[in-house]
Amino acid sequence: MAAPVSPLAPATTPAPPAIAGLRLAGVSAGIRYKGRTDLMLAELAPGSTVAGVLTRSTMPGAPVDWCRRILPRGAVRGIVVNSGNANVFTGRAGAQLVERTAAATASLLDCAPEEIFVSSTGVIGEKLPEAALLAALPQAQAVLSADGWTPASQAIMTTDTFPKLAWGRATIDGVTVTIAGFAKGSGMIAPDMATMLGYVFTDAAVAAPALQAMLGDAVDRSFNSITVDGDTSTSDTVLLCATGKAGNRPVTDAGDPRAAEFRAQLAAILRDLAMQIVRDGEGAEKFVTIRLKGADSDRAARRIGLAIGNSPLVKTALAAADANWGRIVAAIGKSGEKADRDRLMISVGGTLICREGGPVAGYDEAPVAAHMKGREIDIEVDIGIGTGVATVWTCDLTHRYIDINGSYRS
Repeated sequence: MAAPVSPLAPATTPAPPAIAGLRLAGVSAGIRYKGRTDLMLAELAPGSTVAGVLTRSTMPGAPVDWCRRILPRGAVRGIVVNSGNANVFTGRAGAQLVERTAAATASLLDCAPEEIFVSSTGVIGEKLPEAALLAALPQAQAVLSADGWTPASQAIMTTDTFPKLAWGRATIDGVTVTIAGFAKGSGMIAPDMATMLGYVFTDAAVAAPALQAMLGDAVDRSFNSITVDGDTSTSDTVLLCATGKAGNRPVTDAGDPRAAEFRAQLAAILRDLAMQIVRDGEGAEKFVTIRLKGADSDRAARRIGLAIGNSPLVKTALAAADANWGRIVAAIGKSGEKADRDRLMISVGGTLICREGGPVAGYDEAPVAAHMKGREIDIEVDIGIGTGVATVWTCDLTHRYIDINGSYRS
């Protein structure tokens, strides 16, 4: 039985428009669950470019190794993703299956295997059923469609309770280009590069090196700024593909002023997808925004924000609407970044709680406690020693998280 949709889910799911040079499909391969869409196939036009950011986990899955190997080519014709089985810690057999998957898909799409990117997500340490996966590839090819966003986004879900899509438009040299994508993630969310899985597509003409630089910058301010539970996946992958079919003069430099609007829209879409992942955090009841300023650097600000967002004590206090702001102080102190307790200021829900080394005079906990009972929680921290800023998004930690993960393999 499907899990109830997160109470933090967006009211509506956007329906991205067709992107020239892209077709998508999602089918049921029976990899782990019967009757559930679990295999995604994307076909891209010849000449499409690709950029990617991959997990820095030292225990990557075979699909990550494959993507890392072929990514420098900068060319893509297809993407295959399965859910239910991560193909991680499966030895040489897992690597061989990725190679056979790429070869089989390349044969269907009439391209080189090195133009096929492969991802898997799900249980670690179990053999991926090869026959089921390969048999489903022709079925997926048969239903490829320019408007196949919904089945494709559903196919990559594991414990997610809703598909995560976002899209927008920008102009380059007066030419309108479209950017759209989808992501999955609910648990094991503390990305050390990007997110669990994310696939973004555009019809803009952008050279692979420029695309890579744009993606890396946008990832840092989106997927690398979220946390659900402090665990980094072995399969984290984000791919950004450009078909070049919009007709703009190709962008070859990430800093090209002509692409300013494109860069901004890309960042907004990735940020939207990242926030949707937090809103679908396993067992989450509250969406938390942590804004940092006054840190030694932007990087330090993000590390402090993640220390707060990853703290079980902070997260359980949020779940219980307990205005125990001392837990935030403790999390800042353990971050390893420079801080001065006499300059530190913390606000929750717009109420200033502490400064100059202690609670503000006349501090009233009531408005803070009332704010923490809501679905949207705002925490602001001023470290007071520099100009570094960052925003981090997280969620609370409820008993439902234990329930979900305690029965994940059953």
